[in-house]
Amino acid sequence: MTVGELVRLRPMGLPDAEALWRWNHDPDVMRWMEDGYAQPLSQVEKRLAERPRNTYGDVLLGIEVLAGEKLVGLVRLHGAEPETGCSEIDIYIGEKEYWGRGIATDAMRTACRYGFEKMRLHRITLTVVTENHAARRVYEKVGFVEEGRLRQVFRRDGRWHDMFVMGLLEGELRGAPEPGRT
Repeated sequence: MTVGELVRLRPMGLPDAEALWRWNHDPDVMRWMEDGYAQPLSQVEKRLAERPRNTYGDVLLGIEVLAGEKLVGLVRLHGAEPETGCSEIDIYIGEKEYWGRGIATDAMRTACRYGFEKMRLHRITLTVVTENHAARRVYEKVGFVEEGRLRQVFRRDGRWHDMFVMGLLEGELRGAPEPGRT
């Protein structure tokens, strides 16, 4: 478990299936994410039950708020390779009443700190739809910088959107707690 100022990151499991299913079927939550095809709750439960435990290459963590210990979202570091020290990160807050409260920023900062300190990563990257201004603000607060643009790679509401590629290098994390805090 890794703790930030507002959140605790912990492994996800079968008891989290209902929340994950609900979030993945909420059009507001999935607005700027690849949402694939609708699945029944039983399929989400099966996927979580059969999911291998977290490894260096793929870490899936639930985001719990410290006040109340409620699961509000998830963060995933994936594609990590020890030879390159690079990983990709995905995050979302599924409980909309927690949007705009600093939860996503703290969760992103905490996950990146985990990646740099525990996984010994050198670089973390992500992609974000250019119109997803709220997410971009979160990433920039943490220290991510725009590194490129992928043209017309995301389709929503009948139109194509560009995505930014953003990166964060070890040592660039902003607002991190004092070393030694976990």
